Amino acid sequence: MREVLHNITEEELGKQHQFIEKVKALSAGETRFAMIQTYGCQQNEADSDRMRGMLTNMGFEMTDEREKADVILFNTCAVREHAELKVFGNIGALKHLKNKRPELVIVLCGCMMQQQHRIDEIMKKYPHIDMVFGTHTFYKLPEMLYDVLTNRDRHVEITETATPIIEDMPVRRESSFQAWVTVMYGCNNFCSYCVVPYVRGRERSRHFDSIVEEVKTLASQGYKEITLLGQNVNSYGKDLDEGKDFSDLLTALNALPGDFIIRFMTSHPKDATKKLMDTMASCEKVENHLHLPIQSGSNRILKAMNRRYTREQYLELVKYARSVMPDIAFTSDIIVGFPGETEEDFMDTVSLIKEVEYDGLFTFIYSKRRRTPAAEMEGQVPQKEKQDRLSRLMETQNEISKARGEHLLGSIQRVLVEGVSKTDSDFMTGRTSGGRLVHFKTDEDLTGTFANVKIIEARAWSTTGELMK
Repeated sequence: MREVLHNITEEELGKQHQFIEKVKALSAGETRFAMIQTYGCQQNEADSDRMRGMLTNMGFEMTDEREKADVILFNTCAVREHAELKVFGNIGALKHLKNKRPELVIVLCGCMMQQQHRIDEIMKKYPHIDMVFGTHTFYKLPEMLYDVLTNRDRHVEITETATPIIEDMPVRRESSFQAWVTVMYGCNNFCSYCVVPYVRGRERSRHFDSIVEEVKTLASQGYKEITLLGQNVNSYGKDLDEGKDFSDLLTALNALPGDFIIRFMTSHPKDATKKLMDTMASCEKVENHLHLPIQSGSNRILKAMNRRYTREQYLELVKYARSVMPDIAFTSDIIVGFPGETEEDFMDTVSLIKEVEYDGLFTFIYSKRRRTPAAEMEGQVPQKEKQDRLSRLMETQNEISKARGEHLLGSIQRVLVEGVSKTDSDFMTGRTSGGRLVHFKTDEDLTGTFANVKIIEARAWSTTGELMK
């Protein structure tokens, strides 16, 4: 596969901006609406922000109502089968709406569309889908949409070649105080269970100065939380000749003016270094939280997963991080039921989460993915056994999470207020530096601001606090 490491050309950018104006002219002064539904990871959310920006510049207003939308776009995920099945359920339900309104444009894009068997299935079973494109061509949305609107033919545009780095395209973020900033695209790790390198391509880093300038602009616009994204942020810069790594990037962003916090994900343990931990400890704007996916506590399973680190190396990294950041919060990803996983392997994972004492876990039952080595491995674990292990793992983690939350009792935490609580409208909610949810009551809307909250109650996944004036 030939990889393109340079930015998209000025000529191509100019071409897409011309198509933005052409699509805008088609509205003839009428208000048109577009809807984007995003599945999967934060990188997909960041891609949707860019497509939302393009659609807005093309004259569309955004809506959450399908019946109101003139364009409905699904930005899909391929990491787990469950996400793909949700997409099929949603596009199947749109058939009646398309019959009622033939002019409606329905679009499928993203990681799921980088799999040929899924494209073949969509072309055969879902004739009401108007446009399909993958992760490497989403910047051509204006051109593709113009083609569909003017020719009314189905448009499919997929390439296996990784896209150039995309700069200077419009962005419309859903939040006015939280922003995703992609620092690199793709992945070189080829974990045996993961489809990401096949659908996102190999690693490509954005230029250092481009990232710094984007974050500087966001800070000047009043954004309070900036999350740096990459499939493996620790690999940032390895494909460039700039002589700077991810730790150097954090240091540069920390020095920018403004009252904002920095988060990032995801870190791969094999590339996480003591330099990264030292940098986090020295940068006051970098939050005290590290998402460090372990996937399994068994060395045998880690080797089968092609993770390229051992349990012992991982624990040594955790130990060092806590030596320089005593209050650091760790979260992680765990896969249960990987092919060949025995009860002993699973108990190795349980013992590891007890030793690390994670604040929280994202837990997944292993899901077969086409094109990955694990899908062909012997020893596939029965579904019932996988479900049982997941339940036992979560029971253990819930106890750990509650204990970790109780450590915060009586402390005053500075939280970024995200809005009204989704579980109780009498409360507002925010997150601590370690990423733990905090619910508290207040008579005023503090959304998008920092607040000091005293923790008075702890549960497994959240806390309750009192606002300090």
